[in-house]
Amino acid sequence: MRRITVLGATGSIGQNTLDVVARHPEDFQVFALTAHSQANAMAELCLQHRPKFAVMGSQSAASELKNRLGKQVSTQVLYGPQALADISLADESDVVMAAIVGAAGLAPTLAAIDAGKDVLLANKEALVMSGQLFIDHAQRSGARILPVDSEHNAIFQCLPQAAQQQVGTMSLAEHGIDYLLLTGSGGPFRDLPINQLAEQTPSAACKHPNWSMGQKISVDSATMLNKGLEYIEARWLFNCSREQLKVVIHPQSVIHSMVQYTDGSVLAQMGEPDMRTPIAHSLGYPERLKSGVAGLDFTQISQLTFKQPEPKRYPCLQLAIEACWEGQWATTALNAANEIAVSAFLHKQVGFTDIAKVCDSVLQSLPATKADSLQTLMTVDKQARLTANKWLQEYAQ
Repeated sequence: MRRITVLGATGSIGQNTLDVVARHPEDFQVFALTAHSQANAMAELCLQHRPKFAVMGSQSAASELKNRLGKQVSTQVLYGPQALADISLADESDVVMAAIVGAAGLAPTLAAIDAGKDVLLANKEALVMSGQLFIDHAQRSGARILPVDSEHNAIFQCLPQAAQQQVGTMSLAEHGIDYLLLTGSGGPFRDLPINQLAEQTPSAACKHPNWSMGQKISVDSATMLNKGLEYIEARWLFNCSREQLKVVIHPQSVIHSMVQYTDGSVLAQMGEPDMRTPIAHSLGYPERLKSGVAGLDFTQISQLTFKQPEPKRYPCLQLAIEACWEGQWATTALNAANEIAVSAFLHKQVGFTDIAKVCDSVLQSLPATKADSLQTLMTVDKQARLTANKWLQEYAQ
């Protein structure tokens, strides 16, 4: 019986994780669940899974959850960043699903890493912001990082077993690998005339053609900044050079990513676009668990197509690729600027194409900094947010 903590339990990854866990009651027990503010959704999850602890983002949200739970369960309700960190490193849990969206997920995920746990990594920002620092902490503590994002999980599955044991430190060339191919759907605007991008609305940007996701990640998919963050994450997970990492648009989202070997072989992981597949793989690794996802029916797949992403259509992707090789300060700044810009877009304060303008402006404004500590990274993050908000204030005038 493995005890699991789910950071970000009310989000899509958290809910899918609990769906898979519920299918294997003999293998998993829920130790703790966390959420930011959704007390109603958290109450339902607590009643179903009966965790020992539930952590909310604020005192008011925790009070609301306590009132909704009453005496129905013995779950202890906590709140705040310190409680989040304490739960992440608690000895009673074996596995931590890191699924808090955004920079808020970095500290608790790093706490779980420092505690030497199995960390199922669905929070891109942990590696986007802390990269080498994150990998170094895992090496020191002995924590095992298992990638959950469908693309990184696909690559992981296509690696030799020896390489799977060397996340963050592997040499791709020594394992006979030429390069990794990250696939992306291209989002809802992949075929839209470029001159119409500026007028696209938040509701249009959130209508992803293949995946059911939250608003923030849906917008990131539309700009392909999400793929850019995955590119940065892959660089750290698989210890890539620039020449060993490529991005290709694959509209059908059937092939989730590929590994090109030196002998000409290409290994691809395929499946329905359902996050329960990579979640089940990570939960059960190295064994396979039933996920609730049906297998592919190849007779129903009419075609598999691929194309290069257009820089003019996806400037955010290009910014991310360049930031990846500029240094940790740049990826941290880009992530922060994008969070501010996407929030402004969702609140209809800026247009769709302004997201890239905000990100580019922040990267151009901030000085290069040696980001070799969590404190330094958080300072860069704060500076980037202030700079992005200044851009928005000037835009509003």
